Amino acid sequence: MNINQIAYLQAEIAHAYMRQYDLKPAEFVELDNKYDILRFIETGYESFHLTGTQGVIDEVDDYIRNLRK
Repeated sequence: MNINQIAYLQAEIAHAYMRQYDLKPAEFVELDNKYDILRFIETGYESFHLTGTQGVIDEVDDYIRNLRK
């Protein structure tokens, strides 16, 4: 794994997440500041890069849901 691969996956998931939930970039940044989504994607890169985009979005949703508890 290299930083470019991680950054690409983070960008891909961020874009798909914004599209799915109709978020503006600033709204996604707020979520990332609150829940550290991009770090979560980086940490899980080894398994996420083999998962489809929707699967990673589902993982991010679960991660946020668990933090809200």
